[in-house]
Amino acid sequence: MDNKVKSQEERGSWGSSFGFIMAAAGSAVGLGNLWKFPYLAGKNGGAVFVVVYLLIVVLVGFTMMLGEMIIGRKTNLDPYGAYKKLNKNWGFLGFIGILTAFLILSYYSVVGGWVIKYIVATLLGSIASDKATYFAGFTEASVEPLIYHGIFMLLTVAIVFKGISAGIEKASKVMMPALFVMLIIVAVRSITLDGASAGLSYYLKPDFSKFNARVLVDALGQVFFSLSLGMGALITYGSYLKGDENLEKNALIIPGLDTAVALLAGFAVLPAVFAFGFEPGQGPGLMFVTLPAVFEAMPLGTVFGVIFFVLVFFAALTSSISLLEVAVSYGIDQRKWSRNKAVTIFASLMFIIGIFASLSMGPMADFHIPLFNKGVFDTLDFFTSNILMPVGGFLMAIFIGYIWGVDEAIAEVKKSPGVSFKLEKFWTILIKYVAPVAIFIVLLSSLGLLDRFLGN
Repeated sequence: MDNKVKSQEERGSWGSSFGFIMAAAGSAVGLGNLWKFPYLAGKNGGAVFVVVYLLIVVLVGFTMMLGEMIIGRKTNLDPYGAYKKLNKNWGFLGFIGILTAFLILSYYSVVGGWVIKYIVATLLGSIASDKATYFAGFTEASVEPLIYHGIFMLLTVAIVFKGISAGIEKASKVMMPALFVMLIIVAVRSITLDGASAGLSYYLKPDFSKFNARVLVDALGQVFFSLSLGMGALITYGSYLKGDENLEKNALIIPGLDTAVALLAGFAVLPAVFAFGFEPGQGPGLMFVTLPAVFEAMPLGTVFGVIFFVLVFFAALTSSISLLEVAVSYGIDQRKWSRNKAVTIFASLMFIIGIFASLSMGPMADFHIPLFNKGVFDTLDFFTSNILMPVGGFLMAIFIGYIWGVDEAIAEVKKSPGVSFKLEKFWTILIKYVAPVAIFIVLLSSLGLLDRFLGN
């Protein structure tokens, strides 16, 4: 009994519904919302992509998020323990989620370090006029990126050390509202720039002649990855929920907040990019190359540049703490470690792997992982985003729909006092039929198996 109580104290629980929603939204809101959504909208016809994206959030995002929270709250365990408790043969699926979160944070922390560097560089006005060369010079260096990688990981560790209520919840309740306020400030500045109207028109007026299979697949993939599905984060966060929480309501609110951030990011980025004559469909360079140039050309650009990169930092940090917590919950539940021991061990391993990921941008650029024929950073990114996450999400939908059973899942939603599952029939159809097909399409697309059909 004493060991059980001690374990529960190590796990912790959410102090309030608002705190859970902020933390879960923070887990979902990440770098992908702030650069990839505007970039994909720019590449895929603007408003028509937005319309398709919103539809898929309702059909797939809500469905999968509710599924993960159900499994977490039902079991009050880490992803591995959760699946194993529900079906002794399915623990492997939880392990896939833990491995995914572990590997993602190993390189995500490197990118988080880049964001801290750009906060400092923007504040000091030290970003050179040739933005692409400056970015390449920094990321390809041996030492400086590792210092920022270490700073970002230490900040993540400091929050997760404090536990659920005093650490993750408390930090999320500050960072998420602050992120929204800062994003609104940058968005208002962007849409009031001279020449922003072209960007607004592109973003808000759908041209359905631009709709094609690529728009649909890109929107599907972005919804799936943006909401952090298939990597155990929402199972882990759901495991700290109390029995009276309204899961259906939360599964609607959290994707809604994540989508609001993505839409605001579009307002913050696309009008400004159009106003200064840049290409809206640029890739990852949009954040570290294009936007610094936009801010430099903008009145009070330094102020808005710093605000933007601070909000990007908050988005990255709220995601990183959820990624670390996935592994930590496994250490506490399955290995019976203390929270401090679990955080220390997993964060140290992630940092070490991140060193090689960072060096693969420069000194180790010629070293390739044989199976993937990519460097360490690109291999980690490809393996997690293109294989592990879609596989984990697809199998979760199969597990709920056909192995554990939809009736069991629905019973968990309804066990909360005063909760009637209004979307029960709708969700049943989505989790059994729509979500598996949609995620399987994401998997095929991620592996490049649909390229010939999508015109690539």
